[in-house]
Amino acid sequence: LSWAPCPGLPPATTALLASGPDGEMLWLDVTHRPGQAPSVLLMGRYLLPPCKQRWHTCAAFLPQGGLLVCGDRRGSLLLFPCSSSPGWATESTGIAGGGTHPVGEDSGGESDPSCLSHKGALPLEAPLSVLFGLHGKTGVTSVTCHGGYIYSTGRDGCYRQLRLQGQQLEVLRKHRPCKGLQWIEELRFTPDGDLLVLGFHADNFVVWSSRTGENLHCVPCGGGHRSWSYCSSPSAEAFAFVKCGDVMLYHCEAAPCEQQVLLASLHGRAMACVRRLGAVEVPGHAALNVFITGSEDTTACILALSEHSRAAVPLARLSDHISSVRALALAGPVRPGNEGLSALLFSAGGRAQIECYRLLCSRDPASESAVACQVVHVASHRLDEHWERKKNRHKLVKMDPETRYMSLSVVPGTSSEQLPTPWKFLAAACSDGSVRVFGLLEAARKLVLVAESFHHQRCVLKVEAFLHTWAGGERHLLCSAATDGSVAFWDITSPIADATDALHRAEGEMQPLALGAPLLTVMAHSCGVNSLHIRETPEGQYLVASGSDDGSIHVCLLEVALGGGEAVAGTCLRVLERVARPCAHAAHVTGIRVLQPDLLLSASVDQRLTLWRRGPGGLDALSTTFFHVPDLAELDCWEVAEAGGELRYYCVLCGQGLEML
Repeated sequence: LSWAPCPGLPPATTALLASGPDGEMLWLDVTHRPGQAPSVLLMGRYLLPPCKQRWHTCAAFLPQGGLLVCGDRRGSLLLFPCSSSPGWATESTGIAGGGTHPVGEDSGGESDPSCLSHKGALPLEAPLSVLFGLHGKTGVTSVTCHGGYIYSTGRDGCYRQLRLQGQQLEVLRKHRPCKGLQWIEELRFTPDGDLLVLGFHADNFVVWSSRTGENLHCVPCGGGHRSWSYCSSPSAEAFAFVKCGDVMLYHCEAAPCEQQVLLASLHGRAMACVRRLGAVEVPGHAALNVFITGSEDTTACILALSEHSRAAVPLARLSDHISSVRALALAGPVRPGNEGLSALLFSAGGRAQIECYRLLCSRDPASESAVACQVVHVASHRLDEHWERKKNRHKLVKMDPETRYMSLSVVPGTSSEQLPTPWKFLAAACSDGSVRVFGLLEAARKLVLVAESFHHQRCVLKVEAFLHTWAGGERHLLCSAATDGSVAFWDITSPIADATDALHRAEGEMQPLALGAPLLTVMAHSCGVNSLHIRETPEGQYLVASGSDDGSIHVCLLEVALGGGEAVAGTCLRVLERVARPCAHAAHVTGIRVLQPDLLLSASVDQRLTLWRRGPGGLDALSTTFFHVPDLAELDCWEVAEAGGELRYYCVLCGQGLEML
C-alpha cells in the first residue's frame, strides 16, 4: 500500500495504490468524510511486469495529468496511463461509483467490498514504458516530480533524473550523493533551491545537502528503518521511526549556525583538468564563461564564471566516476547565440572509465548564475566491464587493474557529413602504454573501443588529434607523447574507415583493430611530456609544441606529404624545423598553447605564465606573469575579437584552485 498525491483531486481525497496477487495494482480514490467511514472509488487497474517480488514500492502522478509513474521491488520504473481520455475517466467513475456503498455508523464496522466487485469491468493496463532494474535488485524507494523532471531514488546509493519523451521515460543523469550513503529513501526540494537527500548511512539517519555537500543532520537510530517520518522547520527538527514495535521520536531545537563560508569550494580535492565550453550572453549581465573542471574527488563540475563579479557558480556536478577525473574533451557543434551552448563532453580518468554527456547551456535570468545547464548522460565505457559480469572472478587474475586515462582528444572531421554513419571518434592516452581510439554512436548510446596500439611500451601522457585537408581529400592524424620524451605521429584514417564499416555491419560491436606503426617519432625531451598542442599554419604546415617534466619546451614544424595515391603508406611527415628551449621554466611545464605561428604561451608548476616569440634563432621570452594557482595541472586558452579588430587572448588555469587571466 502507498499513498500518492494526485493533482486535481479535492483536498479531502487522496489516491491509494494497492498491490495484490499476480502483479495486479489498483488505484483507489479515498475520500475522508467527518463522522462517517471513508468512501472508496476504484479508478484503475495496472499490471506490473513479472518478477520474483512483484509489487510496487512507490508512485507519483505526473503534474501534466494522465500518467502515473511507479517503482517496484525489483528496482524498475514503470509508466502507466491514468484517465488520459475523458471516456475512460467517465467509465471508471461510473463503474466505481455504481459499486460503492459508503459504510454508515450502523454498519457494524465491516466494509462492503462491493467497490472491488466490478473491477473486472475496468481494463488491466500494461505499462507504456519500463526501465527494468534501473535501481538494481534492492528496489525503488521514492518517485518525485519537480521542475518538469522526474526523480527516483533507490537503495543502490544513487538517485536518477529522468524526463518524459512522448510516452517514454528517458534517464538523463545518475547522481551519487556521497560515499557510504547506500540506502537513499527520499528527495526534498527546499524553497531556496537546495536538494536534500534523506537516507540511512550505516546506523544513522542523515539529511545530506546537495548544495554544500555535507550532512545537515545525523540521527543515531540504528539505521535501515522501513517505517519512518522526518519533518524540519527553521526552529526545530523531528524524526520518528518504528523499532522493535516501539515508536521512537527524536526531536531537537535548531542550533544557531556559527560557521560562515567565506568562499565556497568547487571541489573537495585538487583539479586535474579544465575546458572552456563557451560564453553565454545574458541581458543585463556581462558575458558568462562556462567551464568544465575535473578533479581528484571523482567529480566533474560545470560552472559559470563572471568577469564582472568574479564569482564562480556551479551549474551541475557529474558524479558518475569511481576514481579521479584526469582528462576532458569537448566535441561540437558548439552553438553560441540565442539557443545557448550545446556540446558533447567526454570525461575520463582512473579505473579506465570514460563517461560521455550531452550539455545544453542556455540563459536563465531567474537563477542565481543567470545560466541553466541541462545534462544528459549519453554513454559510458570501462575496460573491465566484462570482468564485472564474470562468475568466480575472485579466482582469476584481473589484468591492468590500475589503468588510467591520462588525456583525451576528439578526432575532428568524423561526423555524419563525412561518414555514412554518425559515429564520432575519441583518442585516449593510457597509463598501460597504449593509445586507444573509441567510437561513439550518440543515437544508440554506445561507446565502443575500435582500435589500439601498445607502440610506446610505457605510460602515454598526452594525445592530440588533427585533420589534414587538401584538394583531394583529408587525413586523420594523431600525435601521442609518452614518459620517455618521445612524440609519435600516426595516420589513423584507415583504422577509422575500417572501424566505421565494421561497426555498421556488426551493429555497434567489434573487436579492436590495430593502429599499426607511427609515421614518425621525434625524441623531443629527456623525460615525460606533460603538455602538447598542435596548430595549423596558413601555409598548411603544423606547429607541434610540447612541454616536459624537465622544464623544457620543444617546437617542431611539420609538413604532410602525400604520395602513392590514396594508400596510407603514401602518407609521410617531414620535420622542417626544430626549436628547443631548455630550462624554460623552473619546474614541470604542464600547459602550452600555440596562439599564433610566431607566438606561444606556456605555464608551469613554478606558477609562471610566459609568452614566447618564435623566431629564426629560437624562442625568446616576451613577458612573464605570475599566477596564484599552486600545483598547476592544465591550461586552456581562447581568443576574443575586440571591437577594434585586435585579438585578446584569455586563459584558464587549474590545479589547487582555478584562475582566469
